[in-house]
Amino acid sequence: MNILSFAASNSRQSINKQLVSHASLMLAEQIDTEARVETIDLNDYEMPIYSVDRENETGIPAMAHRFFNKVREADLVLISFAEHNGSYSAAYKNLYDWASRIDMRVYEGKPMLLLATSPGPGGARNVLKSAAESLPHFGADVRGTFSLERFHDNFDHDEQRLVDPNLKAELIQKLSELTKSQQAAA
Repeated sequence: MNILSFAASNSRQSINKQLVSHASLMLAEQIDTEARVETIDLNDYEMPIYSVDRENETGIPAMAHRFFNKVREADLVLISFAEHNGSYSAAYKNLYDWASRIDMRVYEGKPMLLLATSPGPGGARNVLKSAAESLPHFGADVRGTFSLERFHDNFDHDEQRLVDPNLKAELIQKLSELTKSQQAAA
């Protein structure tokens, strides 16, 4: 099984990147040891801000095609969303806007687990709710969500793992459900 994971953030110290990397590692080590996980960095997909004028003048950038192909090659997708003013980060939104010009169904029916975290008590739930509601219109098969509030209290930075056993069990359960549904379909 090929798993694509990424943080919907371009911060080099992204707590969402830490969360999605941890979730990917849990999946590969504890749930499906044969899974191949590729974690990408949105900084490798930086493009000019989308506009229809720019698209008409220069076409769709190669990096948008590269991202779209990464999604196409995946069996499952894990995304951890950074919340910027209650919404997507500009870096993710721009990549998503460009990729949707290749095909509006960017996520091509891929089963997905959506995650989000924040330093505060909200756990980036606003962006997570928005993503869970809107991504199915763009081809995502959202199988679950996981919100982690108070990241710095619930995540060990040195060991790069969740510290609360209940949160760890919840995430493992959601990852297990995601992979079982995909394995059953295969």
